[in-house]
Amino acid sequence: MTENIARKCLSAEQREELWRRWQAGELVTRIASALDRPYSTVHQQVRTQGGCAPYRRRRSTRVLSLCEREEISRGVSAAHSIRQIARALKRAPSTVSREITRHGGLLGYRAMRADRGAWRNAQRPKPCKLAVNARLRVQIAGKLALQWSPEQIANDLAELCHG
Repeated sequence: MTENIARKCLSAEQREELWRRWQAGELVTRIASALDRPYSTVHQQVRTQGGCAPYRRRRSTRVLSLCEREEISRGVSAAHSIRQIARALKRAPSTVSREITRHGGLLGYRAMRADRGAWRNAQRPKPCKLAVNARLRVQIAGKLALQWSPEQIANDLAELCHG
């Protein structure tokens, strides 16, 4: 069972090879054979992407790097202030503070875990708020049933959040 699941997975290198071959005009059957994967696995990859290779994810130059996160981790464990850490990184103290708060706080901050979490959180597309928040969905549906306008609902929600 697990062997069958493992055969269906493609590594990053295999996906690159798949798209290189696909763009060169190779047939799915030949690509599957070259990758030693089932036809269905390769076909599924091509079909879900609409025949277009997905963009390679890259980090923005504006976000913290793993090296910077390591420096933050060392600063936190050495009990340096957020301002000291920020000055050493040539970053705003608010950036360092948010990073630490988002990824475990002063007691639980770990650079590798924070970096993986930030990479995962940067994935797009994000799920819609209504898809993941049942309470919000019910509240909005109730207002729509009362024939409230979207503007009225938005104002009401803003008052709930800030009031």
